[in-house]
Amino acid sequence: MHPQIEAVIFDWAGTIVDFGSFAPTQIFVDAFKQAFDFELSLAEARGPMGLGKLQHIEALGNDPAIGGRWQAKFGRPMNHVDINHIYQTFLPLQVERVGDHADLIPGALEMVAGLRSRGLKIGSTTGYPRQVMTKLIEVAATKGYFPDCTVCADDLKAGARPGPWMALQCVLELEIGSVAHCIKVDDTLPGIAEGINAGMWTVGLALSGSPAGLTLAEYHSASVDQLAAIRSRVTSEFKTVGAHYVIDTVADLLAVLEDIEKRMARGERP
Repeated sequence: MHPQIEAVIFDWAGTIVDFGSFAPTQIFVDAFKQAFDFELSLAEARGPMGLGKLQHIEALGNDPAIGGRWQAKFGRPMNHVDINHIYQTFLPLQVERVGDHADLIPGALEMVAGLRSRGLKIGSTTGYPRQVMTKLIEVAATKGYFPDCTVCADDLKAGARPGPWMALQCVLELEIGSVAHCIKVDDTLPGIAEGINAGMWTVGLALSGSPAGLTLAEYHSASVDQLAAIRSRVTSEFKTVGAHYVIDTVADLLAVLEDIEKRMARGERP
């Protein structure tokens, strides 16, 4: 028998729920403001998206422009005490609001049903900590989304993205025979790197996630040319880090699955 895909491992915000990935980005802005009265733009907050949230805050502090403003305001670089204070401010805000950004990406449920009908298992990884995901999992379940496992950024001692560990934990929990029989689907560069580092096929999402930064209403109202420009830019970013495929949203995934299985039948590996 030819090898077949056994599992698809999805990210959450910007991939399955929260079109445009606005829950974490807005709350980073609010947490910086609340903790230190420090101004951060939405575009800046999106920069390290896909990392664990503690690492995300650290990456923001290391950004030359943000770090320069921090130095000018406080007379010193951001330190670990600052990072932890922002993180502890971020957590309750995120738990409080994550359910407000839990609408499923259009077509996600139908796509997952298509995977299930093929006998595939559904894993998930996220940059959210477990405290936040407990709430999001509960809300997503009321909307019909039930992944077989969820691995969070703070679950594993080894760490989170862009390392392979969360994706590999899904392989363990789902009892998958080979990492090459898995597809990792994500809207961020660290999330794609996670899949590549784990030895999986990878699919980037050009229009539903953080790099595009569109609300669902903006996506629906955008012109063909506007979407084409965003698609081209984001696709280039994903291809630079090695994504095997780039599609607009998860609604387009089943055609990719079929192509991957044809390649696997020819003996190709990710």
